[in-house]
Amino acid sequence: GGTDVEKHRDLLAAENERLRREVKACEGELRALRQRQPGPCLPCEHGQENGRLQERLAQLQRELEEARARLGELDLEVQQKTHRLAEVELRLKDSLAEKAQEEERLSRRLRDSQETIASLKAQPPQVKYIIKTVEVESAKAKQALCESQSRNQYLQEQVGMQRQVLKEMEQQLQSAQRTAAQLRAQIGLYEAELERAHGQMLEEMQAMEDEKNRAIEEAFSRAQVEMKAVHENLAGVRTNLLTLQPALRTLTNDYNSLKRQVRDFPLLLQETLRSARSEIGQAIEEVNSANRELLRKYRRELQLRKKCHNELVRLKGNIRVFGRVRPLTKEDGAAAEAGSAVTFDPDDDAVLHLSHKGKQVSFELDKVFPPKATQEDVFREVQALVTSCIDGYNVCIFAYGQTGAGKTYTMEGTAANPGINQRALQLLFAEVRGKAADWDYAISVSVAEIYNEALRDLLGKEPQEKLEIKLCPDGSGQLYVPGLTEFRVQSVEDINKVFELGRVNRATECTNLNERSSRSHALLMVTVRGLDRSTGLRTAGKLNLVDLAGSERVGRSGAEGSRLREAQYINKSLSALGDVIYALRSRQGHVPFRNSKLTYLLQDSLSGDSKTLMMVQVSPADKNSSETLCSLKFAERVRSVELGPVCRRAELGSWPSQEQLEVTERPPPHGDSPGAARGHAAPGPGPPSARTASIRRKLQTAG
Repeated sequence: GGTDVEKHRDLLAAENERLRREVKACEGELRALRQRQPGPCLPCEHGQENGRLQERLAQLQRELEEARARLGELDLEVQQKTHRLAEVELRLKDSLAEKAQEEERLSRRLRDSQETIASLKAQPPQVKYIIKTVEVESAKAKQALCESQSRNQYLQEQVGMQRQVLKEMEQQLQSAQRTAAQLRAQIGLYEAELERAHGQMLEEMQAMEDEKNRAIEEAFSRAQVEMKAVHENLAGVRTNLLTLQPALRTLTNDYNSLKRQVRDFPLLLQETLRSARSEIGQAIEEVNSANRELLRKYRRELQLRKKCHNELVRLKGNIRVFGRVRPLTKEDGAAAEAGSAVTFDPDDDAVLHLSHKGKQVSFELDKVFPPKATQEDVFREVQALVTSCIDGYNVCIFAYGQTGAGKTYTMEGTAANPGINQRALQLLFAEVRGKAADWDYAISVSVAEIYNEALRDLLGKEPQEKLEIKLCPDGSGQLYVPGLTEFRVQSVEDINKVFELGRVNRATECTNLNERSSRSHALLMVTVRGLDRSTGLRTAGKLNLVDLAGSERVGRSGAEGSRLREAQYINKSLSALGDVIYALRSRQGHVPFRNSKLTYLLQDSLSGDSKTLMMVQVSPADKNSSETLCSLKFAERVRSVELGPVCRRAELGSWPSQEQLEVTERPPPHGDSPGAARGHAAPGPGPPSARTASIRRKLQTAG
């Protein structure tokens, strides 16, 4: 069988080699034809037929390889079964050898036992029982008799022991005979199993050999049929190739024509691109000029809208709200928490966006200062409000926000970079110097704080003494604080001394959220009194600069003991401020100013008698987004509050006619200027004099 398989395999290999030579010859002819033709030929039926034949040839080669792989697998299986048969024969030989050794050992023991028995039987009897009557004549005979008796007893014991040993050996012989019989039966079983396994192995080998021969014959017959078809197709391909030469000449001519067109194409393309670039550049320039013009108009309209809005806010008496976002600091935490949650509108400096819990919330204020804004930028927006107190208006600027948001920095600043407080007083001094030719001004300063709902004088000799807020006895309805120290300042050095004294006496502590947290509401009250030497007009303006203590969550700030009590009072007063803002916004008949010392002291600033500005300070840190959201929502509510027209506090001095004139700013009628004022004279004995009329004209001009 192995010889037939090898013959078939050799035949298949020879046929395969012959087919490869023919395929190589066909490929050589194809290469020669491709070399003769100048360019690639178009797809035709002969080329497709050739491709199909090559695919069929490759498929036949794959089937031949699969048949060879199958033959190798069958050979490997035969080898494995041969190895298993050899192992079984080795185990059988080992079993037979062990059986022979065991039989030999048992035979030797049996022979030894038989020889021992025979030798014992062959020995003459050593003990004889003799019964005689012996007369004992002496002690020596008696001793010999006793020794003979003991010797006889010992020999009897030895005979019993030998009999016992003989009995045990006979039992061992029987056991060995039984074991030998069992081994013979087991050997017979092994021999039968071996014969059966050998027969099965021969049958399997014969079946495998038959299957191998059948597979080889089938592969050989398929290969012959396929190769015959390949030969026929190759003959057709040769015939078709001879007919392709005219088509190749036609293709060559077309190819040369296309080559000439391709050679001329770059010049045409460059010319087209130049014209297209010039047209596109002209269109882009026109669009850019139109965009610049639109952007200029948009910015102009934005400035005009803001100007109109500010004028409307001034006329309505709304509280103006500015927002300032502090920069990120190292106290804001790791990079994951320190991400900025606040973004700004590049086209509108009054809008900011807050990202809170994956949602973006937009807020519109009167002005928004980004983190890069300086103290000068902030004060530039509020200086017009500050200078109006010289003209007799009450002005209030207060900073609101969570603890650590930068309120104290905005209001007080540092020695090298002062805040609104010091810059406001410096501006007032500059304005006073500018009007020194016609006016006499006196500027006085008071500094107080509200600590745990107790009003304290930070410039007094006893800063811990509690003060009370009372109504002026003159019936004007204004509030004042009896006993509050008031310093008259005339230079920047006086201002620095006042600020330093107030800063030393103010209550500050360290919390988890702020290393130097303000634990009270600080109020800087600046009073400007002026006298026009030419007309006798007196003005009294008041500037309240308030640094509110920051709202805080006790769980985050870690406040305990007295710090916890301070935080509770701070949050209570800020909550009272929110109640006042809600009542003003909803135009309720009763506004709860007296619910807190803070709101009671700010009653003049929040009841329509003052120009009020709130500076809301926010933190851009993502971990503070909840507090930032609350601050900005409160700022929007404050921005919608309308306090009404602002009153100017100005009056004429005493004249010989005892005539007084009070000028109050009202909303101008149509056609009047926004700053026009109307005078009201007290009843007198006669008509006003010419001097009084000139005074009124001057007052209207000043207003």
